[in-house]
Amino acid sequence: MTDVALAEAEAPPKTGGKLGLILGLALALALGGAGFFVTYSGMIALPFGGAGRTGEVEAARKPDLPPVGFVPLDPITVSLGPGANARHLQFTAQLEIDPAQEAQVRLLIPRVLDVINTYLRAVEIADLENPAAMSRLRAQLLRRIQIVTGNGGVRDLLVTEFIIN
Repeated sequence: MTDVALAEAEAPPKTGGKLGLILGLALALALGGAGFFVTYSGMIALPFGGAGRTGEVEAARKPDLPPVGFVPLDPITVSLGPGANARHLQFTAQLEIDPAQEAQVRLLIPRVLDVINTYLRAVEIADLENPAAMSRLRAQLLRRIQIVTGNGGVRDLLVTEFIIN
């Protein structure tokens, strides 16, 4: 016999390959399920700072929100330049405010509308047509409105209509 045939004859047959794979998979699924149950049921605290018991989780999900008010702004229609595919921009928004400063913000609405109108007329047409630019436009408008109304007056700008036609 040759050395290769002799080595193959002396090697023990492979057994348990499929059985070991199935047992390993079953064990992994069982341990994963047990880990999920222990974490989900709150038996142990979460390692990334989460609450450990169900009551704490519910308390963490429902934070005390500060009082909030909304001031609607009049719709604004801006004529777009001659190079635009569309002719007009229709813009409507609401200001999220602290209710304690509502009277002060309402007095400044003409200035707020002026700032919005001036900014929208100065924006490039390509920026208006780009869907990803909406968050940047909103942030720029909010910053300008906060400068006009003072610190703490306006918390957020909620754009309710932004139509280019």
